[in-house]
Amino acid sequence: MTTLVCTSASKAAGPATQTLPYPSFASYVKARQPVLLRTARSLTANPSDAEDLLQTALTKTYVAWERIEDHRALDGYVRRALLNTRTSQWRKRKVDEFATDEIPEPDPAPGGDDPAEQQALHDAMWRAISKLPARQRAMVVLRYYEDLSEVQTAEVLGVSVGTVKSAVSRALGKLREDPELVLAR
Repeated sequence: MTTLVCTSASKAAGPATQTLPYPSFASYVKARQPVLLRTARSLTANPSDAEDLLQTALTKTYVAWERIEDHRALDGYVRRALLNTRTSQWRKRKVDEFATDEIPEPDPAPGGDDPAEQQALHDAMWRAISKLPARQRAMVVLRYYEDLSEVQTAEVLGVSVGTVKSAVSRALGKLREDPELVLAR
């Protein structure tokens, strides 16, 4: 929409007597930026995109600064630049969705297991580990869940490396015999 401006009246007044509400572009931006940024935020969903949009609109306004005769209409000019720029961005956006006759199926998860089955196995494993004696349970957790070496596990628990090896071996034997885990094999 174009706003009509009476140019003959402004020329008749002459530049010497005409007072502009904003003597420079910088003073206009300093005074009106918060209001214009709110307008830009209403046009976008992301605050960073709103700042970029406002910057683009202010650049367009700066280029046309000398041609804008009625500085009282500057907000309207910038708002129109915001809207036009946003519309252009929207039209240029990349569409990643395409219409198709068949819905593509996602690739199966590695191992082909159902996530519900994996969770059930995970829960059964923790129940079996909780049945172990405290010392064996601590060693199994440190070795296989915390991924510590036998030496590191021995240091953490204050025992020898041989004790870690034998206790972990006995614990794994008990886990192999657990009836809940036998069904999972």
